[in-house]
Amino acid sequence: MILKSQVEWALHCCAILSGLPEGRYLSTKALAELHGLPKEYLSKALQTLSQAGLVRTTLGPTGGYRLAKAASEITFLDVVEAVEGNGRTFVCQNIRANNPCRPEGYCESGPCAIARIMWEADEAWRNALRRVTFAELGKILEKDIAPEIWSGTFEWVLKRSG
Repeated sequence: MILKSQVEWALHCCAILSGLPEGRYLSTKALAELHGLPKEYLSKALQTLSQAGLVRTTLGPTGGYRLAKAASEITFLDVVEAVEGNGRTFVCQNIRANNPCRPEGYCESGPCAIARIMWEADEAWRNALRRVTFAELGKILEKDIAPEIWSGTFEWVLKRSG
């Protein structure tokens, strides 16, 4: 499975937005600059998050984006499904029905073992993403990122937020 690059962009943007103080917003321009992304493409990802109710936006000179809910209430799965949709990653085409060795009129009821295994794997993947919130990610990043980069990034973001 290959996810759209917008999923990565949206996850990173939500990670940054989760650290904004109450009432502050960060512009698309600042988020694009921070991540080295084209503003126009990133804007589409942010609009998708806004339509899904994950981020809030405001206009004006201090406008931009912020999370619409607490970081502890938004999961990785919320973001992935906002960008990719919530349909199954495996769609059974029932190609077993093309088997020339099947008797005339033979009908199998229910999905085949391959579809059931793929759907089980899809649900396991979704459950793993459902368990990780952006509040938890913040704790992980604070441990993983060198303190000078962590604080430098936070200062950079605060200078550009309104």
